[in-house]
Amino acid sequence: MSALPEFRFVPADPEADAVLLHGWVTRDYARFWGMLTASPEDVRAELAGIAANPHHEAWLGYDGGVPAFLMERYLPQHSPLAGLYPAAEGDIGMHLLVGPPDAPRSGYTTAVFRSVLEFLFSSPAVRRIVVEPDVRNTKILDLNRRLGFRRQSRLRLPDKEAWLSFCTREDFARASLSLAIPTSVQTPARTSTRTSEGATL
Repeated sequence: MSALPEFRFVPADPEADAVLLHGWVTRDYARFWGMLTASPEDVRAELAGIAANPHHEAWLGYDGGVPAFLMERYLPQHSPLAGLYPAAEGDIGMHLLVGPPDAPRSGYTTAVFRSVLEFLFSSPAVRRIVVEPDVRNTKILDLNRRLGFRRQSRLRLPDKEAWLSFCTREDFARASLSLAIPTSVQTPARTSTRTSEGATL
């Protein structure tokens, strides 16, 4: 890709977005989200639970007017990771699911991932991004590595065995230099984030 799309980040709406996201999470490629047999109501309830949680947020990323991906950010110390690693001030957790494309586009998932990291690091309070992908999810593990994540340790979580991995601002900057695509510009519909103490910025 010669340029990144300009993605727009909008908070996910449990009522408006449940059917769309149900169509994503019940496909085989999204099996690591653990919702292959979920109903639309299950997805709505999951989104509603996130919306009610002061330490967890769900965002839809739009490419133009088309929903392209779901991104969740969360405070690790208020998640299943709590107590499993020494959380640091400025840590933010992230989950990402790219929607099924109408047609394959070379480099598109990398562009999405890079834009998500730029969005997260746009908050000065965020110093390090934390992820915990399933150890069997080789595609996302490779993508994490290319974008600057470093594996820390394997963890047993309630629903999976995971690779705890971190990406600092410096790691992401170094990784970005090796990517032949320029920086994107995001337009968040809401720019609040939360520090490790839970305060909204």
